[in-house]
Amino acid sequence: MHPLLRNIVYNKSAHDIVQCLPDTGSEVAFAGRSNVGKSSAINSITNRRNLARTSKTPGRTQQIIFFDLDQQHRLVDLPGYGYAKVPRKLQHHWEVTIELFLVNRACLKGLFLPMDIRHPLKALDQQMLEWCNFRQLPVHILLTKSDKLKQGAAKSTFLKVGQQLQTYPQVSLQLFSAVDKSGVDLARKKLLAWLIDPEE
Repeated sequence: MHPLLRNIVYNKSAHDIVQCLPDTGSEVAFAGRSNVGKSSAINSITNRRNLARTSKTPGRTQQIIFFDLDQQHRLVDLPGYGYAKVPRKLQHHWEVTIELFLVNRACLKGLFLPMDIRHPLKALDQQMLEWCNFRQLPVHILLTKSDKLKQGAAKSTFLKVGQQLQTYPQVSLQLFSAVDKSGVDLARKKLLAWLIDPEE
């Protein structure tokens, strides 16, 4: 485990942009549809069992949550989106807030975008990619729950999604499973590359 990830701690939660931490240092954010395994991915990559709260109830992350790696480096857990049982007014609030965060946050070096390998590139995922493309923000997609598919089917989905992403040069892609830990090391390397060497 890289020293930068050993002392990760919770800092604060923000309900809107004005409550966010100062826009300084370097940070990497995680965003994704509800119930795609975003919290499990954060926990696996940081090697912490309960850093990000996981739940069988989708839409658990309802705020922008900041975790400090040190004084200059952070991880950010953005609210899960696309959960139908959340009131429409709250859905709209988080869509606007996430867009403002992604487009305007100068210290943001990259975005991890987990997608359930069985249901990739939904409409709201595409919207996230468009926002990041507008800002030229690098995105790394985790095709989560890859253990749910046989190896051949997982590889086929990986190749198909890769073809669909050819119009997004700033987007990279990998298979990932928090259950069998496949892809964790690769995701961790991407995270550290963004945080330590922003030119990556």
